[in-house]
Amino acid sequence: MTADFSKTLSSMTGFARVDGQTVNCRWVWEAKSVNGKGLDIRLRLPSGFDSLDQCVRSLAAKKITRGSLTLSLIVEREGVSTGYRINKSLLEELMNLGRTLEIEGKVETPRLDALLAVRGVVEAQDDALSSEDYKIITTAVLEAADGLFAQLVKNRRLEGARLGEILARLLQDLQKWRDAAEQEALLQPLALKERLDGALKELLGASPSLSEERLAQELALLATKADVREELDRLKSHIQAAYALLLENGAIGRRLDFLCQELGREANTLCAKAQVLNLTRIGLELKAGIEQFREQVQNIE
Repeated sequence: MTADFSKTLSSMTGFARVDGQTVNCRWVWEAKSVNGKGLDIRLRLPSGFDSLDQCVRSLAAKKITRGSLTLSLIVEREGVSTGYRINKSLLEELMNLGRTLEIEGKVETPRLDALLAVRGVVEAQDDALSSEDYKIITTAVLEAADGLFAQLVKNRRLEGARLGEILARLLQDLQKWRDAAEQEALLQPLALKERLDGALKELLGASPSLSEERLAQELALLATKADVREELDRLKSHIQAAYALLLENGAIGRRLDFLCQELGREANTLCAKAQVLNLTRIGLELKAGIEQFREQVQNIE
């Protein structure tokens, strides 16, 4: 099983960084993504750039399907004096709340330095940007965001290719254990015959007058419980389906996760039906391999 998974698979883990400058302004974009059930975007923008929020989120959603994504933009203006402003209305609101809680005996008198440390009470205040400069900066920053996502997608693809190779090897191992189980299952009839002989003696001892029809039913039930051909066939089918998914271009993580559940179910049933020790051992190896496969699948978009 060999393939170029860089063209098909994408990891949910990645990092990207772009920077630039224009009209006496330097800026840096950073993007970090990790595993997530869906697409969760956390965006940190500097004061005055909130208007970019929806545009950036829309760009991200077009490029990325799944993952917990953290985006941050840092903007520094050169040759601009920076001052500070106290948000008096917020400070007064906090002081009133503190006095109320103090009267109720819930807190001690709030210290001024603690109140000033509350986010939003003290705000940095740069010389205001002209509307023309603001438009130039935001246009450049949005164009860079598009490049940021392209870089992030590329890095996630590279990680996806590495994961694809690991997953393909794990599927090879699963196929190997499945084939070994098929060979071992050929020995089941002999083990089953011994169990049936013992069960027959037990049944006749418990009920000497047991009818031939009832006896045939009991023996058929034991034989059915020991038949693992369906489990082996389904294991083979699920393994082939999983490898076919690895070659698809798109978000396949959820479908692979579902196949992991199905593989685990068949491996459990195989162990439960095993009549020979080696088949039980192989079934346990299968279960361990499926769990390793499932852990890696959690990283796939």
